[in-house]
Amino acid sequence: MTTIKGLRWLVITLVAIATIINYIDRSALAVMWPGIASELGMDKRDYANIVTVFLIGYAVGQSLFGKLFDALGTRIGFLLSILVWSGAIALHFVARSAMSFGLFRVLLGVGEAGNWPGATKAIAEWFPVRERALGQGIFGAGASLGSVIAPPLVAFLYAYVGWKTTFLLIGSLGFLWIVPWLIVYKSGPGTHPWVGEEERQYILTGQRPGTAAAQDDYVPTLRQLLRHRQSWSVIAARFFIDPVWWLFVSWLPLYLNERFHFDVKEIGMFAWVPYVGAAVGALSGGWFCGHLLARGWTVNRARKFVIGLGLVVMLPALLFSAAAETPLLAVLSIGVILFGFQAAITNIQTLPSDFFSGKTVGSLAGLSGTSAVLGVIICMQLVPVLTTGGDYTPFFILGALLLPLVFLSIWLGGPVVRVQPKH
Repeated sequence: MTTIKGLRWLVITLVAIATIINYIDRSALAVMWPGIASELGMDKRDYANIVTVFLIGYAVGQSLFGKLFDALGTRIGFLLSILVWSGAIALHFVARSAMSFGLFRVLLGVGEAGNWPGATKAIAEWFPVRERALGQGIFGAGASLGSVIAPPLVAFLYAYVGWKTTFLLIGSLGFLWIVPWLIVYKSGPGTHPWVGEEERQYILTGQRPGTAAAQDDYVPTLRQLLRHRQSWSVIAARFFIDPVWWLFVSWLPLYLNERFHFDVKEIGMFAWVPYVGAAVGALSGGWFCGHLLARGWTVNRARKFVIGLGLVVMLPALLFSAAAETPLLAVLSIGVILFGFQAAITNIQTLPSDFFSGKTVGSLAGLSGTSAVLGVIICMQLVPVLTTGGDYTPFFILGALLLPLVFLSIWLGGPVVRVQPKH
């Protein structure tokens, strides 16, 4: 029987490619907004409301798909998720008002949300503990690379075929991705016919070092899951940190438009730059945590150290960005912010698989994702008020104020160890 050496790396590569597509689809509206808004007579408040309804769908989708991935498995869960979001972005072709854009964005949000609990679950299934942060980093780099690719790609398509056809073309990417996914992801590593016995044992024995089998069989109900402070530490940390990422994903093109008077073409030239820093941060945060574990650090110490380091990098960069006087300084300092963010979030998103067995990872990842979106929704509604007159200084200060709350959430969650049942 044919085996593929290092199949887990092919699996995470496909997940990363799905994430690239996810972010191209998600970012397209923001990149083309100046042109769409001018054509259809919409303003910044309309944009904030469209983003908010997308996030409501995203919040629902996080918990919904978290449960679906645990119930149906990673293979079918990803298939459903990408079918929904690819169809939704293609339907933007027929949008003509803030209401119709909002309707399709809700559907897009529900589908795109599945990518995150799905990726966390795939990594928990296919990677031993020491490699999970790196796997999460590769997945996170997909989000960053999607944001690097989206501005120039979307601006190019917009210039040649207009915004309507652009939505159709990027919608087709997800349908193409389904083919290799169904071919490669036949099952988890325990029964996959292409996994060699050496790799299978490396993955399975490395998933639960130093824990008893009974602990790994602990599959809490939702009520039991929420009785553990470790669960709440992940939920709270995502609530406070995710708004920082979304402030830039959703508002960077508008910031460049208002602050420096960029059009769609100029946005395409500049808006990708910060996400190079994000991609490097995702890979570096994952690699560095694995390096510390290989040197003998405990999971608890390594995870918290890298998370804290990422937050320390972000804070001064946020304050510096508020005073940036040129587009180049602005996007470079935002790149430092997103570098730190990805280094931190890569390890925060790994925590569900540190705390619980694979049968619970999707549920906790989904709940924490829903919490993250609720925090983002609150911040999204604040942005038009905070940026009245085109002054984005309060925008950056808001991000800086959230960072101490992230670290406090992680610290109060206690040690990063496998959770045992409460009796």
